[in-house]
Amino acid sequence: MSTGNLDDFDETFDEEAEAPEESSNRTFLFVAGGLGVLILVVLLCVGGYALFNYNAAQSANATAQARAVEQEATVQAALTQTAVVVQAQADQATATVPPTNTPVIAEATATPTETANPATATVGAAFTQIAASTQTIIPTSTALPNTGFADEVGIPGMLAMALAFVVVIFLVRRLRAAPTR
Repeated sequence: MSTGNLDDFDETFDEEAEAPEESSNRTFLFVAGGLGVLILVVLLCVGGYALFNYNAAQSANATAQARAVEQEATVQAALTQTAVVVQAQADQATATVPPTNTPVIAEATATPTETANPATATVGAAFTQIAASTQTIIPTSTALPNTGFADEVGIPGMLAMALAFVVVIFLVRRLRAAPTR
């Protein structure tokens, strides 16, 4: 082997050792920066939503408590009116007629051999109380409640954001798989 061949070999090895310049990953850096900004915007939006939703939840809670107190007062007033009516009916039923100077003539009357059933009197009294209580109208709410997990958290918005993130994932994968020019 001659030294001339060795020099040629060293030159060839040096040429292969140098790697070709890599193209800049400018597209990837733009996409990564865009995703970072998108994540930052999403975090700010979530923080703003939590802040506004917390205030709205507090005011809704206060409104619900005020309505509950108002409803309780209405029910108490209705119960008081019912008690007054029942008491008035009881007072009216026990009122006695003052005695008069009417001569009493003794006549023979038929005496029943059976005694009255006390259960019949109890059922009659119960029917009287039911009739008195149904005359008072107690207001009830007919509105549907606005409760549940989906109403509080905003499931439709979350689904829209999830769909947007899936689209971003597919776009990023496609950009990374695209050949570099």
